[in-house]
Amino acid sequence: MAERNTYFQDEVVTQEKIDFKNLKRLLHYAAPHKKLFAFVLIVMLIAVVSSMVTPLLLRMIVDTAIPEYSATGEYKTFILAVCGFVVCGFAEIIITYFQQKSLGRAGHGIIADIRKDIFYKLQQLPFDYFDNRPSGKIVVRVTEYITELADFFISYLMNFILNIVKIVVVTVFMLVLSPVLTLIVYAAIVPLTACVILIRKAIRKLFRLNRAKGSNRTAFILESIMGEKIIQNYNRTEFNEKVYHDLQKDCADTWMKIVRRNELNGPIVGIFWNAGTLLLYAISFLLMDRGIMGVTTGVVIAFLSYMGLFSAPLTQLSAIIQNLAQVSANLERVFETIDAPVSIADGENSVELKDVKGKVDYNDVSFSYEEGINILEHFDLHVRPGERIALVGPTGAGKTTVINLLTRFYDVRSGSVTIDGIDVRNVKLHSLRQQVGVLMQDPFIFKGTVLENIRYGRRDATDEECIAAAKAIFADECIMRLPNGYQEELAERGEGLSAGEKQLISFARIVLKNPAVIILDEATSSISSDTELLIQQALDVLLHGRTSFIVAHRLSTIRNADRILFIANKGIAEEGTHEQLLNKHGLYYNLYKSLNQ
Repeated sequence: MAERNTYFQDEVVTQEKIDFKNLKRLLHYAAPHKKLFAFVLIVMLIAVVSSMVTPLLLRMIVDTAIPEYSATGEYKTFILAVCGFVVCGFAEIIITYFQQKSLGRAGHGIIADIRKDIFYKLQQLPFDYFDNRPSGKIVVRVTEYITELADFFISYLMNFILNIVKIVVVTVFMLVLSPVLTLIVYAAIVPLTACVILIRKAIRKLFRLNRAKGSNRTAFILESIMGEKIIQNYNRTEFNEKVYHDLQKDCADTWMKIVRRNELNGPIVGIFWNAGTLLLYAISFLLMDRGIMGVTTGVVIAFLSYMGLFSAPLTQLSAIIQNLAQVSANLERVFETIDAPVSIADGENSVELKDVKGKVDYNDVSFSYEEGINILEHFDLHVRPGERIALVGPTGAGKTTVINLLTRFYDVRSGSVTIDGIDVRNVKLHSLRQQVGVLMQDPFIFKGTVLENIRYGRRDATDEECIAAAKAIFADECIMRLPNGYQEELAERGEGLSAGEKQLISFARIVLKNPAVIILDEATSSISSDTELLIQQALDVLLHGRTSFIVAHRLSTIRNADRILFIANKGIAEEGTHEQLLNKHGLYYNLYKSLNQ
């Protein structure tokens, strides 16, 4: 297990520049919407052509309509020009409507596909992926980062293409009007563009840092929400406020650095653009005064309009390039999750577990969460069908690790774990986890009714089967005390239920699942002693004839185990029945005495 990334550690960004491979990969998601994008592109090109017409209409009014009216009193040309303005205006309104509607539809469709892919991948990833990352840093990838990708598709992608086309078209129109004045415009634009690119380069690095700081803050917020009761009980509120203040300050400081550099754009653009405009006026005046190169008042006015049309896409392109840097940083994290290797998955020759007898073997197993630090070493255990095995020992000795290897929550580093002689790595995961039922120490209750929670592992179960499972485990009485009984709508994580009530519902869930091998990981730790006696009776029925593993600190729950294993020093330190181990006066005896003093 790699070192865990926490909320006070910035995520490492391996790609410092815009990653065009990721951007190209992103475009693959747009392929199903190519017809819609083609339609939008055509509509936007019409808009470009329409915008090119208005400066020519201005030239017509100045050079033709006004002199014509002065000479003859006719204003036919003026009316035609005004009608042209009206048509262009309406065209722009209609085009903008269809453009935004179509891009919004395509953009959100693409984002839905990406979000689906990352969510599906999260369902497949092994436990160690989640062990290494705070939940908040995973959540932000599925939500915030992908939402920003939607903005990219809706607001930037097509505009990027359009602005390049617009710059080319405007340049052509300007060259037609006056090549000399076009050169003056470019003389101002080249140094302006160079300065903007340098600013964007500095901002791009800050955006990556800002993403990392924002991810840290989200991770801490989510952790604080999940642990609110503990925070208040341990009077950590003020301390957490200080931690949040520091995390928020990091975000704000980074953002202000971005703002300060971004604000340089305005003055730089203003200086170069105004200098270019003054030079344009000066050269135009000289050319008009000498009557050369066909420069007229109408040409100058049209040219100034084209300059406006030129500057807008140029400014937008610099913003789009900046946004591409943000998108690239987001994509790196999103695709990192989508591309994360699924180390625990079905193999090509995986088989179904059928007619499980329950023979379980651990053959020379070694395992470590972190490289070089073994939790289990050359571990051997052979369990007969129907045998009840109890695991005890100090915290961190590897009791839960033993059962996690059986369910393939983790895979062994060496050796093998088999069920009925079949290596669990060669069994289809769905089949393995259908035949091996696990009841965790911390029961998880999903939002929904009691019946829906019991039915969680068997969606085809009837209400009667769910109720029968609850009765078998003596959960019926506590469930019926709820206002709506089995139809009671439970809050997220079972808020409002006692720890014992949550555990009883979880017990009913596994009874309904009816697996061939049962694992109880501290499953009775949250149940009162009175309830435990009832549960013990139900377990005797439930576990009869099934292979079972019971991890417990309450020794009362394992007295009837066929074998008790004391896990210590990376393996089995002692084993035997309850009476045999007491008679040895060893580790188990000392544990028993300490718990009964």
